[in-house]
Amino acid sequence: MSYTSVIAKKELRSYFNSPSAYIILVVFLLIAGWFFTSPLFINNQAELRSLFGIIPIIYIFFVPAITMGLIARERSNGTIEMLSTFPLKESEIVMGKFWASLGLIAVGLLFTFIHLITIMLLGSNIDYGAILCGYIGLLFLGGVYSAIGIFASSTTSNQIVGFIISFFIIAFLFIIEFTLFLLPSYIVGLFQYISIGYHFSNITRGVIDTRNIIYMLSLIILFLRLAVITLQTRKWK
Repeated sequence: MSYTSVIAKKELRSYFNSPSAYIILVVFLLIAGWFFTSPLFINNQAELRSLFGIIPIIYIFFVPAITMGLIARERSNGTIEMLSTFPLKESEIVMGKFWASLGLIAVGLLFTFIHLITIMLLGSNIDYGAILCGYIGLLFLGGVYSAIGIFASSTTSNQIVGFIISFFIIAFLFIIEFTLFLLPSYIVGLFQYISIGYHFSNITRGVIDTRNIIYMLSLIILFLRLAVITLQTRKWK
């Protein structure tokens, strides 16, 4: 068994051995459920478009909350130094933390399948391809935000500071899409490409474009690599 999987399992157990994961998941599901049921009862519309629209916004708070302590807690407790005495690479530590946070996000998304079952029971016309793409997009988006959160957590021993850093990076990538009209036309294309919402919305339309997948994978690799470099730099200080 690789060290990465050992760390991932340890972190997942620590999530569910404390009430924090349950509280975060319940809040996540309550908010997502509200935005699914509101169109259902108010407008008599049974579809997942509203769900795919609100979850990226919930992620802005949800993902920093579950990643803020992944490395910062190890620093404040002094256990990061103990980990460095084992035959562990910094990349294995970072990847273990990443898979654990992505696993918790996947659990949250899995519980939202109840809304899909509701639509199926109501006999609505369902575009399964678009729904599948929507969930793929949400999982990739969760992966990007998790990588950012782990990087932010690696820069500090204070979990609140880690939350704030990751929140602002994530919020910046999300908000860019809504500020394009303020920018000069010659740089709109560049900032549109940087915007994570632009790529996510492309995926949720039901077409998997490799350019959108490459963009998200690139961000995941970038921020995980930055987290590894941060750990290596602090190790030799």
